[in-house]
Amino acid sequence: MDEPARRSLVREAMKAPYLERSEELELALRWKEQRDQEALHRITVAHMRLVIAMAGRFRQFGLSMNDLIQEGHVGLLEAAARFEPDREVRFSTYATWWIRASMQDFVLRNWSIVRGGTSSTQKALFFNLRRLRARIAQNGQASTSGDVYREVATTLGVTVADVARMDARLSGSDISLNAPLASDNESGAERVDMLVSDAPLPDEVVGATIDSERRSRWLHKALSTLNPRELSIIRERRLRDEGATLEALGSKLGISKERVRQIEGRALEKLRVAMIQAHPEMVGAAA
Repeated sequence: MDEPARRSLVREAMKAPYLERSEELELALRWKEQRDQEALHRITVAHMRLVIAMAGRFRQFGLSMNDLIQEGHVGLLEAAARFEPDREVRFSTYATWWIRASMQDFVLRNWSIVRGGTSSTQKALFFNLRRLRARIAQNGQASTSGDVYREVATTLGVTVADVARMDARLSGSDISLNAPLASDNESGAERVDMLVSDAPLPDEVVGATIDSERRSRWLHKALSTLNPRELSIIRERRLRDEGATLEALGSKLGISKERVRQIEGRALEKLRVAMIQAHPEMVGAAA
């Protein structure tokens, strides 16, 4: 919508007649029960002044008035689609919530490339922090930023940490990771170059996970070659977070700790042979 079109829309909206309660109810019923497009048109045209007035409240966020009006119109149509005439509520009262919600969502989508305002708490902070902070400062209710944060947190029922985080977001703007580190940029270094991480790359993580799952399946199959006592010793000694001692296992099984060591060694060898026979490629990989 260009500027002349917006001005024309505003003029038409301001000239549109107000609807009496009985007329509004009759139009709402025609739209709800008969899907009468003319009735819908008359309802929306009569309430476009509400959309325009609401859009003016969101101009402080630096967005186009035209875009705000369009988003508000979407909310107005949504209100018309959901309105229940039988509840005996004026349409303007019901539509106000949908118009405001549509514009708030538009502001949040376009304020930053980082999605914010995903909860009711964050939305309340985003749209009320500046107003409350200005009012508190004007009334002299707080002398420091910490006092202001605590006052806002108490008013909105949120934590001081939530207020501080939202204030930081509102105070700064998005910065590209490809922006130069210095104004002269002689080195060609960008901000992204400073984001060095020692963590494995995603493909390395996925590869390690797949290898780990594969080795677990191989081991589980190889364990089936052990007899019950060998399996018990391997599980107690090798497959638990804190392996049992030779003395403890010997006492439990009624044998000496040296005998436990011998059985463990034999079981490990059987596992090695079973896994190599099932997967000869392991020999080359180990080498």
